[in-house]
Amino acid sequence: MKFKQIAGGLIDRRYFLKKSLIFSVAASIPAYLTAQTPLELERTEWMSEPGLGFSNYGQPSPFEKKTIRWTMANSHAPGNGVSWTPLQDLEGIITPSGLHFERHHNGVPQIDPTAHRLMIHGLVNNPVEFSIENLLQYPKTSQICFIECGGNSNAGWHTNPIQTPVGNFHGMVSCSEWTGIPLKLLLNEAQLQPQAQWLIAEGGDASLMNVSLPIDKATSDCFVALYQNGERIRPENGYPLRLIVPGWEGVLNVKWLQRIHIANQPTMSRNETAKYTELLPSGKAQQFSFIMAAKSIITNPSFGHQLNRFGLYQISGLAWSGRGKITRVEVSADQGQTWLDAELQTPVLPLCFTRFRIPWQWQGQAVVLCSRATDETGYIQPTRTELVAQRGRHGYFHYNAIVNWAISAQGKISHVYD
Repeated sequence: MKFKQIAGGLIDRRYFLKKSLIFSVAASIPAYLTAQTPLELERTEWMSEPGLGFSNYGQPSPFEKKTIRWTMANSHAPGNGVSWTPLQDLEGIITPSGLHFERHHNGVPQIDPTAHRLMIHGLVNNPVEFSIENLLQYPKTSQICFIECGGNSNAGWHTNPIQTPVGNFHGMVSCSEWTGIPLKLLLNEAQLQPQAQWLIAEGGDASLMNVSLPIDKATSDCFVALYQNGERIRPENGYPLRLIVPGWEGVLNVKWLQRIHIANQPTMSRNETAKYTELLPSGKAQQFSFIMAAKSIITNPSFGHQLNRFGLYQISGLAWSGRGKITRVEVSADQGQTWLDAELQTPVLPLCFTRFRIPWQWQGQAVVLCSRATDETGYIQPTRTELVAQRGRHGYFHYNAIVNWAISAQGKISHVYD
């Protein structure tokens, strides 16, 4: 069958759906089995005896042990480190709570919710304190949104492309359904004073993590989350209380939230001076670059996968933007010389992962696959060359360049720069 293709074997998604193309990867039925011969399934051991009983909390299959977070911690301070979401092993747009990426500065506190409090004070007329029991009684809202560490993908600044699974490179981003109380509602109870310009959020862990957030953002779409993916937030994700700042860098989404101080200026803490600033080619440093710009990554096929057959494949990946909805994802099989629109899987939501897919025919040719996202503001994901020209190579945060996967004639995949 001939397909409508462009360079590198990409197939127009509309043609693919219309023609209902067959991937032909299933094992063939032996020729001696005709329509008149009933097929017999081999009776396996799990079909011959009763299965396991009920459990109080479901766990993954023991055959899926490879789908885990990759972790890295400071050997001298084991509670200071990070774990990455295995993006290459997941589908859809929701990250399971147990695979959500982590960034801790002094370990995961084991907080007794009956003893935890949230205080709002500073430039307010009515300082308030809430118990978790109080907060659970408030009206709640839910939003599916991504959280991305500002340092995600920072290995892209290196001179040579890193060769590691996509989750170990780009996996400091996850997407969950968060449920909680609009922050504006709680701030209204505290009665902000006219000179209030900044909110300083502090966590209840041993590092007393604190960062500054403009009041305008805090009162627009931020909320205090109590639930993640339908259940109470897990300890590593901020139990019993986490600040959610949709679309902005992950450090602002303070876990174990215990205090909100209202001020007329930022606190100038370590995480907004020594860290989370960008040294530009001019020699100046850019501070408070909050928004996570549009980004996409092909997760399948990607580094670590091996193409072991010729024929049709479905390229799949994720795109997201801190500025709103993803409106377009284009895929190239010739390192960006030609592009074809991928299908965006519904729902397509603002400030949320968007799953994209496109069919691709591979016949052993060497190709370079990449994807390019566009968001509803018109922002287009840059190439690495464009990003370096704009930002220099002294940065560490907010790397969002196009990622290229080179596939050899033997089906081996490697990471290459443009």
